[in-house]
Amino acid sequence: MKNKAIFLDRDGIINLERGDYTYRMEDFVFVDDLVKSLRKFQKNDFKLIVISNQSGIKKGVYTFEDVELLHNHILRFMRLNGLSIEEIYYCPHHPDTGKCICRKPDSLLIEKAMARFEIDPAASWFIGDRPRDIESAAKVHVKGTLVESNSSLLAIADTIIQTLANRNEHV
Repeated sequence: MKNKAIFLDRDGIINLERGDYTYRMEDFVFVDDLVKSLRKFQKNDFKLIVISNQSGIKKGVYTFEDVELLHNHILRFMRLNGLSIEEIYYCPHHPDTGKCICRKPDSLLIEKAMARFEIDPAASWFIGDRPRDIESAAKVHVKGTLVESNSSLLAIADTIIQTLANRNEHV
């Protein structure tokens, strides 16, 4: 049996979207109710995977090391709160400097996660705050849920869990 996953964008979903690049620890703030929301997903056996565009690397605004420092902070915070993020995948490219297939709205990073963690796309969702998040999910037949940046995911978590439960009752 394949696994189910919740794919999460980073900025605006995990941490507050500031309208500017978030790459310094002092600018990083977790979204309200994030831990409660992710606990609901984890309790219902979803793997949690982050998929993020980090084009500031290619533009020279910040470095791979800056991103890794923040991502290690996220992983440590999650562990301290009893949560497990399977992986944080990110694209360092920018469309002004060339075409790539890992930058959302393309789907390479989701595909890599699906292969690595044996994810069933029919039982998985991508939660994002930009249409490109939902477009990338659709390319691999994962359901997308568009939410407002910086909003609580509690209601979305309940809806996704209930939707899957209802689907399983009718199978």
